[in-house]
Amino acid sequence: MHLSGRGVAMSVFASLIFAVIPGYALYLGPLDGVQVFAQRILWSLPAVFVLLIVAGRISMLKEALLRLVREPILILALLLTAALLGVQWLIFVWAPINEQMLDLTMGYFLMPLSLVLVGRVFYSEYLRRLQRIAVCFAAVGIIHELWVVGGLSWVTFLCAVGYPPYFMLRRWMGFDSFSGLFLEMLLLAPVAIYLIVNYAPADAFSIAPQLWYLLPGLGLISAMAFAAMLGASHLLPLGLLGILSYIEPVLLFFVSVFWVGEIIESGEWLTYIPIWIAVVLVVFDSARVLLKQSRRLN
Repeated sequence: MHLSGRGVAMSVFASLIFAVIPGYALYLGPLDGVQVFAQRILWSLPAVFVLLIVAGRISMLKEALLRLVREPILILALLLTAALLGVQWLIFVWAPINEQMLDLTMGYFLMPLSLVLVGRVFYSEYLRRLQRIAVCFAAVGIIHELWVVGGLSWVTFLCAVGYPPYFMLRRWMGFDSFSGLFLEMLLLAPVAIYLIVNYAPADAFSIAPQLWYLLPGLGLISAMAFAAMLGASHLLPLGLLGILSYIEPVLLFFVSVFWVGEIIESGEWLTYIPIWIAVVLVVFDSARVLLKQSRRLN
């Protein structure tokens, strides 16, 4: 498969899995959002290591460690990416538990536009005609939401602006997606241990024994989804990655309404319909490009 085809497939896979995680977090009581975040970090760490082995990337992990020794500036960059990642992972499981799912969804609607802007300003990336039209439709929906609500919540803001600098740093660092994620998990692990030791309910696993298999499952799907998203970020232009990222908030919207049970006011449909049109245009455009690529290969 062509590199951009692989990138599109990985991005869609990541969006599908990420959309499941907020609903999944609702079944992890009596843990609150912070404890789910801490447990997610600890259970994701072995899952990412197993994926490293299965994918044959151990040599790349060794190379990344050697680069950290040779280039100390990368250690500072890794600390920053770990912090940015930690904030996003915390919000992602805290929001549904605290009835902030729609704010989270709006943040992920805004985040792709942030990626498109970063790709255009910092990497001189250009969008095809249908992609530009899709961005315009998405912008109409978002502007309507801003007009109706009158501003952005802190959850929405952090989701919208957190990932672009993360992806830029990861691209500059040049680490393999699995290796970089594993190193970030290692840096976040002490924070997770501290939160669990000092603040976790002592009888959580006796009250809810299903946590023994639900938490490892959360770690596994988190690792797979994030590794796929990072792989897509290395294979695709940031502009295209940003457009494809609209698939995730559309799915999160359905999770918010039909799984979490949040209510959409009648006026808010004018926010979501233009964005859904944008997604349809993106899917059509991507499918057309991939079809042309396959014809050239054949």
